[in-house]
Amino acid sequence: MSRVEILAPVGSPEALLAAVRSGADAVYLGAAAFNARQNAQNFDDAALAAAVAYCHTRDVRVHLTLNTLIREEEMEAALEVARTAAQAGVDALIVQDRGLARRLRAMLPQMPLHASTQLSCHTPQGVRALRDAGFSRVVLAREMSAEEIAACGGLGCELEVFVHGALCMSVSGQCYLSALLGGRSGNRGRCAQPCRLPFRASDKKPTPATDTYALSLRDLSLAAHFEKLAAAGVCSLKIEGRMKRPEYVAAATAYYAALRDGVTPDESARENLQSVFSRSGFTNGYYTAARGAAMFGHRRHEDVTAAAGVLRDLQRLYDRETARVSVSAVLEAEADAPLCLTVTDGTHTVTVQGDRATGDRPPLPTERITAQLQKTGGTPFVMSNVAVQGGASFAVSALNALRREALEQLAELRATPPKITCSENVPPAVLRQDSPLWAHERPHLLVRLSSAAQLTDTVKRIVDGWFLPLGEPCEHPWGVEIPRGLFGTEDTVRRQLKEAVAKGAKYALCNNVGAVPLAREVGLHPVGGFGLNLTNREAVAAYAAEGLGAATLSMELTFGQTAFAAECPVPTGLFLYGRQPLMLTRNCPRQCDGASCASCQAGDGVTDRRGVTFPTACAGGCTELLNAVPLYWADRLNELPAVDFHLLHFTVETPSECETVANAYRCGGKPTGDITRGLYRRGVE
Repeated sequence: MSRVEILAPVGSPEALLAAVRSGADAVYLGAAAFNARQNAQNFDDAALAAAVAYCHTRDVRVHLTLNTLIREEEMEAALEVARTAAQAGVDALIVQDRGLARRLRAMLPQMPLHASTQLSCHTPQGVRALRDAGFSRVVLAREMSAEEIAACGGLGCELEVFVHGALCMSVSGQCYLSALLGGRSGNRGRCAQPCRLPFRASDKKPTPATDTYALSLRDLSLAAHFEKLAAAGVCSLKIEGRMKRPEYVAAATAYYAALRDGVTPDESARENLQSVFSRSGFTNGYYTAARGAAMFGHRRHEDVTAAAGVLRDLQRLYDRETARVSVSAVLEAEADAPLCLTVTDGTHTVTVQGDRATGDRPPLPTERITAQLQKTGGTPFVMSNVAVQGGASFAVSALNALRREALEQLAELRATPPKITCSENVPPAVLRQDSPLWAHERPHLLVRLSSAAQLTDTVKRIVDGWFLPLGEPCEHPWGVEIPRGLFGTEDTVRRQLKEAVAKGAKYALCNNVGAVPLAREVGLHPVGGFGLNLTNREAVAAYAAEGLGAATLSMELTFGQTAFAAECPVPTGLFLYGRQPLMLTRNCPRQCDGASCASCQAGDGVTDRRGVTFPTACAGGCTELLNAVPLYWADRLNELPAVDFHLLHFTVETPSECETVANAYRCGGKPTGDITRGLYRRGVE
């Protein structure tokens, strides 16, 4: 079994010291822009270069997070951040945006790209698709079980798994709660964490006993499963926490580094790990497939006070340099010749010379010379082997000076970034594809329905096409929707897709990177849904090159930011009606108090502290949290940008309501209740 990588979070220079000195093999950090933790201290150009030099001197790799969605007008700036990072010597770029990845593959063909967990990859097909797109590593979704993780191994792509830290309620990359409620996007690194506020099941009365946290999970800890993860082919174990204190980084890194080194941490280390930060303790419920009420937790008063008691002790984990780089030395001490010391780490070699040695005094014993050269305290080096040639005499002070000079030069060599050439190449053009969805006199009207009952004859007559959830009974389907959550269900979904094709289905609505190849495999035309988070022309082109036939643009764009749609190689559309999904969860929020699915009624959901209820809907083994009011634009059709199709997303509507709304989007019509205009006007941070 190869050595597994311990990947530590770094949000500040002090956290960098804590991670490296506590035993990290690699760190991940953000530049000043385009990273998913914009509120961390992060690193400007000079600080990034210094951080990489510090890490490389100590044999630690640096992964830069470029893991946010990139708008069309931001692409060149994001590429410049990547160019600067490459010149600084970073070892890999962690990327969410498929358009940015496509450009980076052309500009920096030798730079390893890691697919961010924000890409929501949780299936073997998803791993294969990202591998074929040029990613060398995939950071898998946190919600996967041990069996599901193992199924993604051996596919020619490295796997990285989160093993410790905060758990979002939503699958990463599929949360729009902060964006739609407060204008601060998690996909843009600005999440305000409204999920950590009190939410309760909507059918519970608002009493102190029901003041629960239905959207807040305990922190993750997979320490007990370390060996099993390594055996499953996971190459990197990732610790969450770029917003956390350096003491937390030190405690978590030291704990998992000990496991990597075959050392079982003692009870005090385990207690410190929980004390420094947790939410009602830890959970491994996703990994062990033990989802339910036990996974929920929030930051309590006792959690906060526990941290205060261990911070000083944890500072000792990183208060001094850790020697971790093995070097060898050869000392040449010939009479009447300059004293010469050569030091090598196996890759870099340094030779320094000092004063002439003499033969008029007894030479220093080899044991004394070895002992002096091994005094590398305060440096990252360990002198593992010393050879002495010659027997001339010299002062110990001269030997010490040579050692210091040689190690300083070796450190400079190790810190020097490799020369890298940034190509001016651009990705190959993706030709405009023939499609019946190209708009002509008017945009096509497509609807996504949650049940066959909503697909009335009137709806069929009004719209140009419809999608029903996969498995929903329909004699002659136009299209089917592949679930956003495909955890462990690829074989079942493949079978259901083949059955849909046999009944006449032509299209598949795909909201996940793993859904697109599944649709193509069975002969369906993939239509990208909002879950693909398409915010620029290159992202659409990336999926089009893989067979996507049409694309729904991100709900987080303003109308003005969709202008690139005119240059896309496939038809583009907008999500223009419906209770927008705010979260995709694998742990139903209504189960936070132990409720069963049997007790759930139509229209149930969770209610916030203001009394606003957000419905929930189940599909594909997951739960979607829906917005409290629908998005609506049928009364302002003349304000909509020029796209090829409009997508209506029906969830809790009655068949009659579906007919009314569909007709309104064909002919115009005012809403009949409370609505939202979404983010198409105000945008997001």
